[in-house]
Amino acid sequence: MAYTSKKEDESGLSSYYNNKTTIIQEARVFNDSPISPRKCRALLTRIVYLLYIGETFNAQEATTLFFGTTKLFQHKDSALRQMVYLAIKELATTAEDVIMVTSSIMKDMQPNSEVIYRPNAIRALCRIIDPSMAQGVERFFKAAIVDRTPSISSAALVSSYHLFPLAKDVVKRWVNEAQEAVSAKSSSSFFPGSSGGGYLNFGSSGNSNSGYQPIPSTSYITQYHALGLLYLIRQQDRMAVTKMIQQLGGGKSGAGTTLKNSMALCMLIRYAAKVMEEDPNVQRQILDLLEGWLRHKSDMVNFEAARAICEMKSVTASQLTKAIAVLQLFLSSPKPVLKFSATRTLATLALTHPAAVASCNVDLENLITDQNRSVATYAITTLLKTGNEASVDRLMKQITGFMSEISDEFKVIIVDAIRSLCIKFPTKHVSMLAFLSGVLRDEGGYDFKRAVVEAMFDMIKFISDCKEQALSHLCEFIEDCEFTKLSVRILHLLGLEGPKAPQPTKYIRFIYNRVVLENATVRAAAVTSLAKFGVNAVDDGLRRSIGVLLNRCLDDVDDEVRDRAAMYLKVMKEASLADTYVKEESVFSLAALESKLVAYVNDVDASAKPFDASSIPKISRAQLAAESTRPSTLDIIAAPATRASASPPPPTAAETQSAYVQQLADIPHFAAYGTILNSSAKPVQLTESETEYQVTCVKHIFRENIVFQFNVSNTLPDTVLEQVVVVMQPQADSGLTEDVVFQIDSLSCANSPGIVYVSFKRDNPREYTTTSFQCILKFISKELDPSTGRPEEEGYEDEYQLEEVELSAGGDYIIPSYASFSSEWDRLRSGATATETFSLGAMESIKAACDSIIELLNMEPLGGTETPSSPSVHTLQLSGLVTGGGGKVLVRCRMTYSRGLGVTLELGVRAEQENACALVVSVVGG
Repeated sequence: MAYTSKKEDESGLSSYYNNKTTIIQEARVFNDSPISPRKCRALLTRIVYLLYIGETFNAQEATTLFFGTTKLFQHKDSALRQMVYLAIKELATTAEDVIMVTSSIMKDMQPNSEVIYRPNAIRALCRIIDPSMAQGVERFFKAAIVDRTPSISSAALVSSYHLFPLAKDVVKRWVNEAQEAVSAKSSSSFFPGSSGGGYLNFGSSGNSNSGYQPIPSTSYITQYHALGLLYLIRQQDRMAVTKMIQQLGGGKSGAGTTLKNSMALCMLIRYAAKVMEEDPNVQRQILDLLEGWLRHKSDMVNFEAARAICEMKSVTASQLTKAIAVLQLFLSSPKPVLKFSATRTLATLALTHPAAVASCNVDLENLITDQNRSVATYAITTLLKTGNEASVDRLMKQITGFMSEISDEFKVIIVDAIRSLCIKFPTKHVSMLAFLSGVLRDEGGYDFKRAVVEAMFDMIKFISDCKEQALSHLCEFIEDCEFTKLSVRILHLLGLEGPKAPQPTKYIRFIYNRVVLENATVRAAAVTSLAKFGVNAVDDGLRRSIGVLLNRCLDDVDDEVRDRAAMYLKVMKEASLADTYVKEESVFSLAALESKLVAYVNDVDASAKPFDASSIPKISRAQLAAESTRPSTLDIIAAPATRASASPPPPTAAETQSAYVQQLADIPHFAAYGTILNSSAKPVQLTESETEYQVTCVKHIFRENIVFQFNVSNTLPDTVLEQVVVVMQPQADSGLTEDVVFQIDSLSCANSPGIVYVSFKRDNPREYTTTSFQCILKFISKELDPSTGRPEEEGYEDEYQLEEVELSAGGDYIIPSYASFSSEWDRLRSGATATETFSLGAMESIKAACDSIIELLNMEPLGGTETPSSPSVHTLQLSGLVTGGGGKVLVRCRMTYSRGLGVTLELGVRAEQENACALVVSVVGG
């Protein structure tokens, strides 16, 4: 584990010398009389070294070493005392009863203790003390924070930073001292004036002179530490943070700032950027400060300010001008770090503002030949985003020259930039495809090869002219591909695109070679790909040839390959099976499938019957691909990583449904209802957003019950609502009977929102009840006693009228589900059918009628029919599933539009169940 030379390792000296057991045995040197500072320092150094390289001491060993070390407090050697504190600080986390040395450490912390190891004592005390003791050492820390010696002040500030999570209330009282430490003053540093030793008295054996001679320091590092502590204390108070930024910012020019440490200024800039992101109202003032810092004498501060401006939300081109000018100056700097930081920031900015970055193109082109290949990579990436079509060929030639000299990480950035460029300039696909095919043959890891392959996939998808050539390059690549995942993906693509090619037979040789030469996973993928050629073949001769190849696969040693070959031979002989297993364009919605499977597994009564997949909605393969699309590696690498998003991403529909299932399953009464058939996709708002009581409703459909979930929020901080219920009154003859109501016992502003459940029993579970409910929120209102914070004994009954809740077909009973319309329409010919004609006189266009029908029925539009191609005649095709065993339902809406008469609609419905068909007709007719 130790970092030793080969010679030392062979001799075994180092492994013995730095062995934990040896060190513990040698710890008796701490008990020698007189103490030898030199031996003790050497042993302490070895202890700290072992901890540094990851060696661990158990509690007993650490405690023995810890208290052996504390005996060295008797010696006054400064260098030895510093090593003692370093060892104590590292062992304190493992050793036991460490609090016993507090008094010894505090002696060295005294303000009048003019010793070199006072900062070490402060750092060690931070690790030793219990949070309850923080108040007892408050006086010492306050004095140390404002000490004239920067090392002591910095040690106290950093220790306070570490103490803050444990004793927030105590550390918050040190804000005035931290503010004083931020103010600029000519601090002093220290070097000891010793009588008998070298630097820090290493090598001295006797007592050292504890005095020292401070000399001026120009680093002002104390400001950096003090600013960090100030922000930690004030971070929950945005107004206080904003005021701190304005006080320390130094005005529009930045010249009046009291901060003289560059790192402190950089930290202040980051705080300012965070405030600006959270509060857009102060954007103008903060932007003025940032532009002032662009003229600071420190390059570090200039860059931090420029980057903060570039990463602003909704930043305009005019606001970027000054920041880009500073970054442009950095591009011609002799310092590699400045060039790298500037090119990386410009590469990120070019994703959103390519026109603004284009002014730097001349300087960026000069960096293409920079000896630092990281700088050259970001320069070329930026140019690919900002350049025009005429410059593409020139850039491609320059890229080819240094691809072999950069790491895979930067190769991925280049390839993803070209991937984006292919879509931007499709006419340049020849040179780009030639480049990609060239780098595909180069050496590289999986991530690099995957980036190249996915770039070719995009070209095949979006640029039809290069499809055949790109497929040929991919065929050549899988001949010698060492990555199984890539081979499988390419074979899948060949199965999709190959049969559509003018000459599909030229790809079959490459695919069958994989059956002969590759591992079982690739062979199985190759069998599936061959089968797709056979099923989609127009030529009977090709179909027979594919059959011969699949028959050979029946003798494969792997059972998966044999099973696939046998299945696809059967599929090729029966058209109905081919339509289901090969040509089917729809797949199950994975989120819905997962939810149904979890519910099935958790339902103890469900094991007696098979899993019903007919109730799971389907989506198209295009929708599935869009959901699982991998974000571009270029976007990931180039995106700013300095700040996390202020709020977490909203939960997905599947996560929301799972949360509802769990909530209802936790209530025994609802657990008996069985599986949830459907829940509302979005809560319905039943109150205005400005009212004192906020109520939303979610509907849960069960086979025999309907549960209404009311999320109630109380926005009044001085009022408590008790016995909160929602009274629901359905329309007459609704077919629903109230079952149970679960109220909220107490609802305050602090514990909002609370949930009220109202359950109704369906009189006839086979019918799809559609009705509306009058809703009233009822509660007892009680004022809070300001002195005790408790509600008063007496309250008064009150009620609040809510919006009506609608139980409708679309969204409550009908779920969108993808289908292949023509084949499914023909399949349902023998099922339930209905045709009705309606006059939609209020519709001003066919597009408006399409949007209205889709929203009303909550069904999936197919084949792009949601967008009419003609303003006068159109056919809208919809597909969905009806919950509760209603099965699949298809709708064909033939529409004509004439000015003055509006839209005339012929509604054709085909469904697996008669009641599902009637439900759709009633929705449109109602």
